Amino acid sequence: MFLRYHSWAYLMRYGHCHRFGQRRTQGVVMKRIYPRLCSSNTSEEALDPTQKLLKTLLSPTAKTTKKWISEVEVQKLCNYYRGSSSDQKLDFLQILASEGSLDHNSVLEAAKNLVVAQDKGEGAIIQAENRLSQRLIPNYQELFTFISKLNGGVKFLVDLRADLLDHLADGKGDHNLKALNNTLKELLSHWFSAGFLQLERVTWQSSCEMLEKVSAIEAVHPVRGWTDIKQRVGPYRRCFVFTHSSMPQEPVMVLHCALMMDIPESIQTIVQYQGRNPSYSVLDGEDSSQANAGIFYSISAAQKGLQGIDLGNYLIKSVVKELRKEFRKMEVFSTLSPIPGFRSWLIAAINQEIRDPSDKELFTKEELEEMKKTSGEDQQGLPLMKEILLTNSWCLLPELTAALKQPLMRLCARYLVSEKRRGYALNPVANFHLRNGAVLWRLNWMGDTSQRGLRASCGMMANYKYNLDQTSDNSKVYIETKKVIASSQVQLLVKGPSMGGKLGSKL
Repeated sequence: MFLRYHSWAYLMRYGHCHRFGQRRTQGVVMKRIYPRLCSSNTSEEALDPTQKLLKTLLSPTAKTTKKWISEVEVQKLCNYYRGSSSDQKLDFLQILASEGSLDHNSVLEAAKNLVVAQDKGEGAIIQAENRLSQRLIPNYQELFTFISKLNGGVKFLVDLRADLLDHLADGKGDHNLKALNNTLKELLSHWFSAGFLQLERVTWQSSCEMLEKVSAIEAVHPVRGWTDIKQRVGPYRRCFVFTHSSMPQEPVMVLHCALMMDIPESIQTIVQYQGRNPSYSVLDGEDSSQANAGIFYSISAAQKGLQGIDLGNYLIKSVVKELRKEFRKMEVFSTLSPIPGFRSWLIAAINQEIRDPSDKELFTKEELEEMKKTSGEDQQGLPLMKEILLTNSWCLLPELTAALKQPLMRLCARYLVSEKRRGYALNPVANFHLRNGAVLWRLNWMGDTSQRGLRASCGMMANYKYNLDQTSDNSKVYIETKKVIASSQVQLLVKGPSMGGKLGSKL
């Protein structure tokens, strides 16, 4: 015990970290030793800036004293955190979450006082309510607010939440860490509301730093090099980013748009090099008559620390306004979107039907027989279909590709329309655009023939069309009734052979 105590004392005094110290904030030793380190008997000179700041944070007067901490101390804290290892960051977050959390006894006392105040008049009630609201603010919220006022402070908090999300995803989180995340998310959602964001167009004349970040961020269709990014910000293309005044040259969210005559069926027609498409190779200007439709083909969040904060909706609406200013006659706005998760869902459904053949079929007998005949394999039924889908080489065989088109299009339509999570579309991309008021307008066969597209959705893509005079009503219908608004093309696909219990499941 003596060795353990003094090891802890050394670590906490001098800011060092060791693997045996993981999860110490949750242990009995931490609860017993850390208060001693923060007691009045502990020499201030013996504590490094990190421990001094934590001691101040734990002080009972932290909330009541407005100037409870100096800018220099906070900056040292930020520098300490930036230079820490992953384990050290986790240690810091655990201490902050545990020791800076709400004082539950204090909250309970304030709540009881509010109940008592009910018989003492409106003035007493308001006073008791104010005291309770103050007790419901954790100490670390004061710290976050202070940090946000520093140069680079907002970016620091965004990155800190990204680290926090990583630890929570790894299963290292407890209730205190989750509460810390919720508080930080709420603060960031206020600081990154639409009114505080600036819409910027990225061009080939933008800074090299911005172009590099936009290229690195691209999550939907990876950028292949400088020639590729030059095309994506060049003629008949638009790239817009949201930025924040507290994070200059840091894109918050990125939207890529293509200016086209019609709504495309394939991503290959957009991301291919310009020289391969003469109709879009005008390098010295643009012909506005060739820009009837604004096609949003990629939207990516640039800051992991802003996960869960809805910015995409505002970005799309802002870009639509910009495009309508530039092209007065442009009325068509649509996406060309991936369908992540479809193949995984389909393979899981096939496995379920193999285990329980009593369920209604995914594929008709005729479709399975056609697969066997076309593939030339001895294997039959669902195992053969599963094997074919797991090997992306099927798209290289025209006859097999043609045989798969009808059943896969039907099942994909049902996946997007009928598969639900908490009542809303299971597919995250579909849910996002439907919430924004778009219509599931069309499914596109072989819309993305890259290996990534085949793995995600058997090569299919979807168009979500934004009819500007209907988006508000559509959004309201979807949010209130959870009904997926789809075009006649998609609805006809849905009306294929029944899939029984595998469709319309609610997770």
